[in-house]
Amino acid sequence: MKELNEKTFEDEIKKDKLVIVDFWAPWCMPCRMLGPVLEKLEKEYNGRAEFAKVNTDENPNVASKFGIFSIPTVMMFYEGEVVNTFIGAMPETAVRHEIEKALAKIEG
Repeated sequence: MKELNEKTFEDEIKKDKLVIVDFWAPWCMPCRMLGPVLEKLEKEYNGRAEFAKVNTDENPNVASKFGIFSIPTVMMFYEGEVVNTFIGAMPETAVRHEIEKALAKIEG
């Protein structure tokens, strides 16, 4: 998963494919549970979606701009617009369902 920061974030979310961004922090146990799920799905969705993460402790301005108050928060972007969001660690089937909902919105 690509690490985004305040300098790279805007350019990365403006792509014409689904960009799934995990807002997390190293001390957050639910974040540590969700991370491996996203890494597994990154391989499965290779080509259809890009996966990235933002450490909210190191990039508070990005987190603030998007109203991130709870982590993990996963936001899905297409051409710079948020197309789906979920908060909290979820099982792989639920995460896959959220990704599929976002892909359905952008793929028609």
